Parts: sequence; structure tokens; C-alpha cells
Amino acid sequence: MRAQAGAHSMWAKTGDRTERTAIARKKFLDRFEKQVDPNGELTPAERAKRAASARRAYFTGLALRSSVARAARKKPA
Repeated sequence: MRAQAGAHSMWAKTGDRTERTAIARKKFLDRFEKQVDPNGELTPAERAKRAASARRAYFTGLALRSSVARAARKKPA
């Protein structure tokens, strides 16, 4: 609960939320570039294209798991 209170306090004092989370967003997106090109051998354009596909695959997987969980909750006991 302390962490939750601290997080609420931090966000209450944050003027620009986009700027506050910019580093985390960049690290998250960079993860997909490293996943598709761990040795840095691809051209920037090809790496970006593959990273975009990896991102879409990641979020599609999340959506699938969410859908399965929702369906499981709807089933009568």
C-alpha cells in the first residue's frame, strides 16, 4: 500500500505525464528492436519493420490471453 500511495502522490505532482513516462516507453519499444536484431546487423528500416511486427504479435498475444480469460469467467460453474 505504501508503493501505491507513493505512486498516487508522484502522479499528483507530475505536470507532463508524457514526458514522465518517455524513458520507459522508449525502453519498452527498444525491446522489440533488440528481439528482432540482437546483433545489430539489419538496416534501420528493416529493423523498424520487423520490430513493428514483433510489437503487433506481442499485443495480439495479450489480446488473445485476455479473450480466453474473459470467456473462462463467463462459463457457468
